[in-house]
Amino acid sequence: MIIKQIIVGSMVVCCYIVACEKTKKAAIIDPGGDEDKVLAEAENMGVDVEYIIATHGHPDHVCGNRKIQEATGAKIIMHRDDELFFGKSEVKNYFSMLGMEASPPADRQVEDGDIIEIGEVKLKVLHTPGHTPGGMCLYNAPDIITGDTLFVGGLGRTDFPGGSHDQLIESIRTKLLVLPDETVIWPGHGYGGYRSTIGEERTSNPYL
Repeated sequence: MIIKQIIVGSMVVCCYIVACEKTKKAAIIDPGGDEDKVLAEAENMGVDVEYIIATHGHPDHVCGNRKIQEATGAKIIMHRDDELFFGKSEVKNYFSMLGMEASPPADRQVEDGDIIEIGEVKLKVLHTPGHTPGGMCLYNAPDIITGDTLFVGGLGRTDFPGGSHDQLIESIRTKLLVLPDETVIWPGHGYGGYRSTIGEERTSNPYL
């Protein structure tokens, strides 16, 4: 599996291009702005973008979904709970204050344990609610893309609508900290760094 990390947008989001080395099929994960930059990188990599995957529905992670979809024809994938939550008018109104575009409707809704196949790459969906109701991580050993669930030395914030600190801690303990120590963490923002491991976070993350 090829993982390319790209820092995008006004909220400094870690966007990822995940690709199958053999088939050159790819997914763009969390395109939070700078769509032309992301598309140029995909072209440089010589990959065919089949999917746009949202680790969660916050606008800073999905504001590029429409433009990327229009450019590539890729299908949007989101956890079922976030597709429902962020589709509510009151939620849309709240997050409109950020001045970022919401995602178009998802073409595919996934749940915990589902597999997203990108060529021969299989990403396993780990539902990790707490930051948002449908927050999820994407696991293909030894790598996991954690979105805003777990950062390097930090956690996702839980003071937005749909957030729960207790739920987030439970998600991390039961879904992430059970993974092997050598599992490489690719976070949704680089607040404390742009890459870590489960072992490092288990022993040094002050919030755990």
